Amino acid sequence: MSAPPLNVLVLCTGNSARSILGEAIINRLGEGRFRGFSAGSFPKGEVHPGALRLLKRRSYPTDALRSKSWDEFAGPDAPVLDVTITVCDNAAGEVCPVWPGRPATAHWGLPDPAGVAGDDAAVDAAFEATHDALERRIARLLELPVRELDAPELRRRLQAIHEETDALA
Repeated sequence: MSAPPLNVLVLCTGNSARSILGEAIINRLGEGRFRGFSAGSFPKGEVHPGALRLLKRRSYPTDALRSKSWDEFAGPDAPVLDVTITVCDNAAGEVCPVWPGRPATAHWGLPDPAGVAGDDAAVDAAFEATHDALERRIARLLELPVRELDAPELRRRLQAIHEETDALA
C-alpha cells in the first residue's frame, strides 16, 4: 500500500496570488505524492485575475481554487499538515495558529505580483516570474525525502531551498 500524500500548506496574507500559485504547482508537480493547499491570514475572498490568467495559460485546473482563511486548516477536521510555507513577509511575521500535526515550517518570501501596477502584460510578467520562482523551489521540495527527515533537518533543508534558488535567480 502506498503512503498517503504529504500535505503542504502555502500561506500568504491575502491568499489571492502567490499562495494560490503554490497550491496549484504542488498539486501538479506532486503527482499524488504531495497535496497542496493555500490559505491566508486575511483572505481577499477571490483569486487575483492575473493568477487565474497564468494558470489557465499553463493548463492548470482552476475550478477548485479559492481564497480562504487559514482557520480552515487549524480545526479538528482539517487535513494533517506536513509542511507549511509562508510566501509573503507579512504572513511570516504573524502568529500562526497551532496546526494539527505540528508541520515543519519555512519562509520563502517572494515579491507580490498582485501589487504590480500597469497593463495586463506587466501584471502577467510579474505572475510569470513568481510562478517560475515557486516552481523551482517546489520542484526541490518534492525531491526531499520528507518522511525520513526529522523536523529540524526538514526546516533547514526547506530554508536552504529558498536561499539557494534565490542565489540562482
